[in-house]
Amino acid sequence: MSEYRPIEERRRDWDEVEVPLAASACRERAQACMSCGLPFCHGLGCPLANPIPETNAAVAAGDDALAHALLAQTDPFPEFTSRVCPALCEGSCTRGMDGGAPVDIRALERHISDAAWAAGLVRPEPPARRLGLRVAVVGSGPAGLAAAERLNRAGVDVTVYERDHAPGGLLRYGIPDFKLDKRLIDRRIELLEFEGICFVCDAEIGRDIAPEWLAKRHDAVLWAVGAGVPRDLPVPGRDLAGIVFALDFLKGQNRVLSGELPEAPISAAGRRVIVIGGGDTGSDCVGTAIRQGAASVTQIEILPRPPETRSPSTPWPRWPWKLRTSSSHEEGGERLWSVETLAFEGVGHIEGVRVRDVAWSLSPFGKPLSQHPIEGTKRTLPADLVLLAMGFTGVPEGLLAALPRQERPYLRAETAGSPHVACGDCVTGPSLVVRALADARRTADALLARLTAR
Repeated sequence: MSEYRPIEERRRDWDEVEVPLAASACRERAQACMSCGLPFCHGLGCPLANPIPETNAAVAAGDDALAHALLAQTDPFPEFTSRVCPALCEGSCTRGMDGGAPVDIRALERHISDAAWAAGLVRPEPPARRLGLRVAVVGSGPAGLAAAERLNRAGVDVTVYERDHAPGGLLRYGIPDFKLDKRLIDRRIELLEFEGICFVCDAEIGRDIAPEWLAKRHDAVLWAVGAGVPRDLPVPGRDLAGIVFALDFLKGQNRVLSGELPEAPISAAGRRVIVIGGGDTGSDCVGTAIRQGAASVTQIEILPRPPETRSPSTPWPRWPWKLRTSSSHEEGGERLWSVETLAFEGVGHIEGVRVRDVAWSLSPFGKPLSQHPIEGTKRTLPADLVLLAMGFTGVPEGLLAALPRQERPYLRAETAGSPHVACGDCVTGPSLVVRALADARRTADALLARLTAR
């Protein structure tokens, strides 16, 4: 169970809200893992296949150095995953089989990573020799960084191209500082540069640099640009000012905190904020709006309110469908479920969101199947700022048109006879950081095998 700083304290700053566990508490909680006979967390729960039982055993024995050595074999950036991963592994922990509390695997991973950095165990690992191969990696989010690290350590000369001012992708610009301190990204980038990776920022491929130019100067071009096209909500009034995509809102605030901008281009200060979308991005908007000084924050979701405990529709060891309350939700605001957005109202600028309640038909196990409107529930929620946080739908059309034989709305992982390959969300669709890391490492290994087999 995550532990957080006091609400009134953290609402006033942008520091990480989560409090790391003391070493003694970590050893005690890791010990709870030792009675497990079949570790579903490792095989089913973790896309990276982290050796969770072994790392926890090392923590329980007080050997954090061994725990880090084991974890580093599968997870290239545990300082990131231990802060932003929803911990699929905990959903498949055998302690949750009968509704019990799982082992705090993510908190233990953070302890392992933080202890390793503090002890100087995370050191540059430049390759012993270079292979004479050159690869351009487009995008420096989780997938791009993981692929670049994998290829570079194998001896490939890697240059990473990033359209924004600094590397990190959504880790830097999409995730609030109160969840991920950006100094952790700077620290990792410095290490990757020392290992030999070159970063070229403020360079958008397709606008500033042609894909053909990259292909001519490299043995391969690996695309890791994510799936950044946001899902829109085309209802009446969508053209009103004050309706913005969540990522634009979050990115602006992150750029202020990094010193890139003097003030946020989109601010919730003094405004009645409506967040449409009930996922993690919506939750991040809630926490950010509260810190900016919003007059009120309401998050609406068309799906029904999940049950308090694991739904029978997602039996163990599957990832449970149940109500999750984030640290941002604890800080304030209101959450509305089974609410459909009908229209945006206002004159020139958003003044209200027209909504109605819907009822859901459920399967015998409680899974939502279909919805129908509830008569007499139409109403208008007052709003000065609306944040659309409904996920992402693909990669930009311009990029699809610039590359050969691509499928919409995502990129092909590989096209025969082409120097272009792709990995992460731009191939699989929007997913989790751990899945992007896992796919990037697989793709890098396959690309290396192809290039060295020539």
